[in-house]
Amino acid sequence: MKIIPAMWLLFLLTPLAGCMNSLTGDSYSREEARAVHQVEYATIISMRPVVIEGTKTPIGPAIGGVLGGIGGSSVGGGKGQAAATVVGAAVGAAAGAAAEEAMTRRQGDEYTLQRENGQVISVVQERSPHMQLHVGDRVRILRSNGTVRISN
Repeated sequence: MKIIPAMWLLFLLTPLAGCMNSLTGDSYSREEARAVHQVEYATIISMRPVVIEGTKTPIGPAIGGVLGGIGGSSVGGGKGQAAATVVGAAVGAAAGAAAEEAMTRRQGDEYTLQRENGQVISVVQERSPHMQLHVGDRVRILRSNGTVRISN
């Protein structure tokens, strides 16, 4: 059975989506699990949906380039085959980069918060089905090692 390069690309890039760290307010990295977090409270004064762009690593273009080169090498012969291999690799690399970014893109929310001291700040995090937050809700702001998240 012959699988076209785009399907191989999808097959090989799918694990990226599962390996990506979640950016929700209710998920923690291994390093954060046993760390001290500073806690303060704030009220949500506004919120809006945002898109958190996907990852842009060398993995997507590399896999796409290899698969595109393999696909291109099966076209023609001689100099035409060499040209098709180069073009296939270039197109595959571009497709791989685009596929990786699209597969790891996430829906998020930008929360504008008024802290108890009156200061207004904004926090963006991935949307979580486990946390239903609304304007007027009192939330916790957790800070640790440069990471900020909000939770109820």
